[in-house]
Amino acid sequence: MNSTHSRSSDWIKRSLASVWHPCTQMQHHETRPLVALKSGKGVWLYDQDGNRYFDAISSWWTNLFGHSNPFINQALKKQLDTLEHAMLAGCTHEPVIELSEKLSALTSHTLGHCFYGSDGASAVEIALKMSFHYWKNAGKPQKQEFVCLENSYHGETIGALSVTDVTLFRDAYAPLIRNAHIIASPDNRKAATGQTAEDVAIAAAARLEMLLQQNADRIAAVIVEPLIQCAAGFVMYSPEYMRRVRALCNRYHVHLIADEIAVGFGRTGSFFACEQAGIWPDMLCLSKGITGGYLPLSLVMTTDTVFRAFYDSDITRGFLHSHSYTGNPLACRAALAVLELFRHNDVINHNRIIAGKLDQALTPLKSHPAIRHFRHLGMIWAFDVTMTPEEQTTFAGRFFETALKHELLIRPIGNTVYLMPPYIIGDSDIELLAAGVTAVLKEVIPS
Repeated sequence: MNSTHSRSSDWIKRSLASVWHPCTQMQHHETRPLVALKSGKGVWLYDQDGNRYFDAISSWWTNLFGHSNPFINQALKKQLDTLEHAMLAGCTHEPVIELSEKLSALTSHTLGHCFYGSDGASAVEIALKMSFHYWKNAGKPQKQEFVCLENSYHGETIGALSVTDVTLFRDAYAPLIRNAHIIASPDNRKAATGQTAEDVAIAAAARLEMLLQQNADRIAAVIVEPLIQCAAGFVMYSPEYMRRVRALCNRYHVHLIADEIAVGFGRTGSFFACEQAGIWPDMLCLSKGITGGYLPLSLVMTTDTVFRAFYDSDITRGFLHSHSYTGNPLACRAALAVLELFRHNDVINHNRIIAGKLDQALTPLKSHPAIRHFRHLGMIWAFDVTMTPEEQTTFAGRFFETALKHELLIRPIGNTVYLMPPYIIGDSDIELLAAGVTAVLKEVIPS
């Protein structure tokens, strides 16, 4: 065991000396060791010491069908022998065509044009630029402003930060950021006594209408995460809000951008979250789960109306955006394998069964004295933990470290604990996860 531990320690030392880790104050790792991962299989990740960790957050919400999934592995191995990469400017290839066609079909061809990027923030940048340039081509260059929800998160590039309302990410770069209009969130937790989630949604939509009444001639688009604001602390809200926002965008001639980077691909209980509101946006941003957690890929799906505004002999009217790895064949092939798994395994209906079992297993948490606002939608669970301000500053770190001792990989956001497990969890996994979360809470928040 000592030699194994030595290898793990060596990995950690080498990583801290050479790798700048994301969303991390590196000094914290002087007392909070990295997890030196070696392999993954199914719902489990394994470190250099042979310890295992249940990936209860799907590795930042990407890993839909488990680590080292045999079906996705085989698809990638086959693609490796055919075409690993080629530029998409002036060229095309089978995986990107097939993926675009299949995704379009899932929207009944309402969103028939796919523009590819590399990650979620890239997709948001693409959508913002696309909306701005559309209005310029349409003879309304004054429409340059954007609207986002309070506490919204849409990425950390400069453009994406302009529609992100999280001070931790924004404040350091404020001089570089173009500010957006920030409107009330339809957060279910705002409901007063006697109010419903739908009441909150209607009131929030009314606030948006007031803004559009005064500023629609300068606003290009409204961007929202449908049904759940994930990085905001898993804010959940009624589909009625999306229905009303879609109607308002139509009435005031403003684009609706749906950021389904985290909530797409079955996470909310439907393949696309927008389906639960019965609407489609003008631009739909996708990433994370699209490749099952295997390779970076993102895209923006849009309408023929938007596409036609750029279709011209004048190069300056074209959409001037590109990435070296746009539409990478390997990533597209992984995404196609993911879509095939959805089709072959009837994943949406299967997830409803899984979700019912896990929700039942987690029921005792609802009566925990420190837990507030236990909430669940699709394959996402979240709850807020009450504590003193002093305790809150260290809660996420303490919960993360304690969870590792119970073989769980869980990374709270502030005082919000959330679970986004892979879709392949079985009955024994559900029991282990529910028991583990309960045990961690008992240690971190003693009664």
